[in-house]
Amino acid sequence: MRKFLTAVIAIPLFVLFVVFAVANRHDVTVSFDPFNSTDPALAVSMPLFALIIAIAILGVMVGSLATWIGQRRWRRAARQHRADAQTARDELTSFKAATLAQNGPQRLPAPFQANQTGLYGPYGRDKQGAAL
Repeated sequence: MRKFLTAVIAIPLFVLFVVFAVANRHDVTVSFDPFNSTDPALAVSMPLFALIIAIAILGVMVGSLATWIGQRRWRRAARQHRADAQTARDELTSFKAATLAQNGPQRLPAPFQANQTGLYGPYGRDKQGAAL
């Protein structure tokens, strides 16, 4: 469904772009000299559609940079949480090692057998482990 919606949106946009590019092939002069408009010191002549594509690419890059800079506090918080989690894991590992060295290995209780009436009564558990 997602690919279909992408195609429904992307194909008409692409066709519109191609029609726009073909209709606007003539050159335009872009001047970066605000003081001398008749003979600018810095001017570029290019097709109109190329200018619009270049401006769109520049806009995407500037928007991406602004988003990346705006999310710096979340990246910093994620790094801090990752470091805190690693510290907690290290402390837990050392605590388990100290407890094991102090108390020795622990024995687990015997597994539940089907013919016994135990914690869940004579009916036991179903396939998903829920008490019946």
